[in-house]
Amino acid sequence: MRIRVLLLCTLVGICFFSCGESGSFTREERERIGLSGEAGIMPLFLVTNSADSLFLRLQAKELGREEMETESFRVLKSRMLATVNDTLNQGVGIAAPQVGISRQLVAVQRLDKAGEPFEFYVNPEIIYYSKDTVIGQEGCLSIPDRAGEVYRSTKIIVRYRDELSFEWRQDTVKEYTARIFQHEIDHLKGILYTDYLP
Repeated sequence: MRIRVLLLCTLVGICFFSCGESGSFTREERERIGLSGEAGIMPLFLVTNSADSLFLRLQAKELGREEMETESFRVLKSRMLATVNDTLNQGVGIAAPQVGISRQLVAVQRLDKAGEPFEFYVNPEIIYYSKDTVIGQEGCLSIPDRAGEVYRSTKIIVRYRDELSFEWRQDTVKEYTARIFQHEIDHLKGILYTDYLP
């Protein structure tokens, strides 16, 4: 069964990445993101749907500078923000795969900054994990009506692409905000917090 799921994930991934032109959003992605005038909440991909669940296990593709200069990128960020701030199902972070866009983009609520703003991170990766870990409760917008206790590093260093210059930047993050980053970046690797549960 596990081998069959792995093969299906591979086939879905091959189809997804070969459907569009290299270096641009695919037609399917653009349709899912919507038009420039479109706003509001995007449908969440949920583990309770088998096709969604397989999609959430894909490795997300890096974003290039050309995608970041498109209207689709701007609309995607706007709609991801609307989705994570939905008063009926609010979160502290969201990854693009959760709204059906398998690209390396996350939004994290910076609870460690004044005003606790949401900030976007392109092609983020964690280049340092502290050995000190702490257990904490996590939930997920893509896993409804469930929560679990997960160990996470208390301090991390995140590397990501600057949206304007496309240069690499990095940030040291601690405590609960570090947990959010670890959870969301896991989504880009096809990992769900439930994978850490007994």
